[in-house]
Amino acid sequence: MILVIDDSPANLKLIRVLLTCEGYQVLTVPDAETALETIGISRPQLILMDLQLPGMDGLTLTRQLKSDPGTKAIPIIAITAYAMKGDEDKALEAGCDAYVTKPINTRVLPSIVAKYFSGTVDSKLQSS
Repeated sequence: MILVIDDSPANLKLIRVLLTCEGYQVLTVPDAETALETIGISRPQLILMDLQLPGMDGLTLTRQLKSDPGTKAIPIIAITAYAMKGDEDKALEAGCDAYVTKPINTRVLPSIVAKYFSGTVDSKLQSS
């Protein structure tokens, strides 16, 4: 199961439809607090994380998940509109395993997700 955390209903719908069509089970949530509740109930195999969330931001949530022995092994892919120099480094330093920029490249995202499920991961993959 893939957990998508994004405060944009349009992004949640796009990613859910895109990955569901690829055969993945997808849960979507609009904020970090709901994500923590969801993770406590149903452990995802992969998290797609918007970095700019209301309340707790995606970098803080990533640090929290990566510091918890129960969730640190879950791969987290940052999906963000942040595309300034150094933003990718901040995401990777916080514990994200990959960094994908918005707007989402619908041809590239499924291949990145597939690599995380197959175990062949390149942490430098981007959609730009």
